[in-house]
Amino acid sequence: MSGFPRRDLLRRALSEAPAEAPRHGVRQAAIAVILAEVEMSLDVLLIERAIREGDPWSGHMALPGGHADPGDADLGATAERETLEEVGLDLRAFGERLGRLSDSAPVRAVPIAVRPFVYWLDVRPKLTLSAEVRQALWVPVAPLLAGEQRTSFSLVRGEQSLKFPAWDIAGHVVWGLTYRVLDELFTRLNGVSSRDWPALDNSGQPR
Repeated sequence: MSGFPRRDLLRRALSEAPAEAPRHGVRQAAIAVILAEVEMSLDVLLIERAIREGDPWSGHMALPGGHADPGDADLGATAERETLEEVGLDLRAFGERLGRLSDSAPVRAVPIAVRPFVYWLDVRPKLTLSAEVRQALWVPVAPLLAGEQRTSFSLVRGEQSLKFPAWDIAGHVVWGLTYRVLDELFTRLNGVSSRDWPALDNSGQPR
């Protein structure tokens, strides 16, 4: 992938915005998929949420983001505000919004609609983590695109035992909404280029 204009490829992959899902009667939230190219490696920013009692996503691997506030101009502003609050990264100053992905909802039965926005960074500013974030990781995209680090995550819900596709990234399991958001991004990337990016095939995995 040396020398290939990744930002242009991402713009093409995100050029067609998905339809907005109905959002009546649920809380609104937004997350940021933040990509940066450093030393020829395209990395995505993931966070590990702090352990907090009463938080359904306590300790989970996630993308920066959170609930919309009345003062937010739109959900893009929500993603940017929450990213600044959680990891100290000012996406308006350092990032370029490339597009958005499909509205989604958590695997757990929580009445919330989440809109992911994709950002590009030319540099990786120093991060300042809030008390809500235990750590932040810059994760290389190429191994995930190639289908490496694949695993599964089991969740018991009542009498049901459910299994979800996941990645194991240095002992950190990425599953659920975060997995589905990144999987959509990778599927879009594969759709615009099969030559410059290794293919990711999750067809044998439950969605």
